[in-house]
Amino acid sequence: MQILDQLKPLGLLLLRFALGVIFIFHGYPKLFSSTQQMMGFFTHVGLPAYFVFVAGVFEFFGGILLIIGLFTRLAALLLAAEMLVALWKVHGLFTHPAAVDNYQFPLSLCAAAFALATVGAGVISLDHILFRGARKAARKSRD
Repeated sequence: MQILDQLKPLGLLLLRFALGVIFIFHGYPKLFSSTQQMMGFFTHVGLPAYFVFVAGVFEFFGGILLIIGLFTRLAALLLAAEMLVALWKVHGLFTHPAAVDNYQFPLSLCAAAFALATVGAGVISLDHILFRGARKAARKSRD
């Protein structure tokens, strides 16, 4: 199992990259192409129309932040929260829990984003490069 521990940075990089690509792909149309259609859909499911822009910003820019590994925990936590709202308001996780085919994809995204929020970006990230000194100083002050 030691080899798997050594591959953890690569695993986190691949997870961040995959999630980032998916979120960018879903956020782009909300911001730059089919905004009016999306507004109609959002109001149809009971969300304010402007949530299209909130979701688009979270997904598009959050996806970019995940890929580069910058502010990963915050971006991932916001994306997990957004997916929780989507599971509740759009995909019917709580109203039709047996209909797994309706919510399996956003549930996977929610769980993966939450996992990144809890473990962080890993050593192959801008977070690690930029904030390594701050973590060392915090450890020294605790000791």
